[in-house]
Amino acid sequence: MNPQQLPLAGLPLRDSATFESFFAGKNTQVVSVLQAMITGDYPEQFIFLWGEAGAGISHLLQACCHSAAEQQLASMYIDLQHKADYSPQMLEALEHFQLICIDDIDLILDDPQWQQAIFHLYNRLRDSDRQLIVTAHQPPQTLDILPDLRSRLSWGLCFQVQSLSDEEKIQALQLRAHNRGFELSGEVAQFILRRVPRDMKQLFIIFDTLDEAAIQAQRKLTIPFVKHVLGV
Repeated sequence: MNPQQLPLAGLPLRDSATFESFFAGKNTQVVSVLQAMITGDYPEQFIFLWGEAGAGISHLLQACCHSAAEQQLASMYIDLQHKADYSPQMLEALEHFQLICIDDIDLILDDPQWQQAIFHLYNRLRDSDRQLIVTAHQPPQTLDILPDLRSRLSWGLCFQVQSLSDEEKIQALQLRAHNRGFELSGEVAQFILRRVPRDMKQLFIIFDTLDEAAIQAQRKLTIPFVKHVLGV
C-alpha cells in the first residue's frame, strides 16, 4: 500500500468479528455499552478499551464497525500494527465518519507524529459530535505519550476487557463451531485447548485450520482427527 493512501473504508474487517460471535464471559457490560453506543441508546462519544493480548479487543473493535454498518453509519477501522503502510496525515478530514476505531494505540509510543495526528483527530471528532473508540494493552493513564493526548484518552469511558478462563475459552470454541453449523463436544474442545497456545487469536486460527481440514476430508472434529491434523 502506498504510504500516502488510506483505504476510504479503512482496513478490511474480518467477517467473523461480530458481536454475535464474541463470547463475552465477564465482559457483558462492555459489550452492552458498545452496542448501545453504536445504536445511539447510550450517549457516549469516546470509549477506551484495554486488556491483555488475546482478550478479544480487536474483535470488539471490528464488531463495532460491523454494527455501525448495519445502522447505515459510516465507520473506519484503523489498526496501528499497519501504521507503516500509511502516513498520520491520512487521519485528517475523517470527522465525516460517524465512528472511528483505532486499534493498538500503544504501538505509537515512540512516534510523536502519530500521537499529534490522533490528538487533533480526537478534538475534531469531539467538535463534530462523532464517536471514537481506542484500544491498547494498558490503561490510558499509564501510556508514555504526549500529555495532552493522554489526557484526552482518559476523558471518556474506560473498560478493561477481561481475558477468558479456560472453561470460557472452551465455550468460545463451541460458540464458534455453533455459528458454523456444527456442535463441538466439550471433550474435543478441551483436547484442543491443552495442545495449542491459549491466546484466543492463535486458538481461533488453529480452530479455523482444523475446521477447514475437516471440511476437506469430510470428517467430524474428533480427537483422533485433531491429533492427525496437529501432528500430536
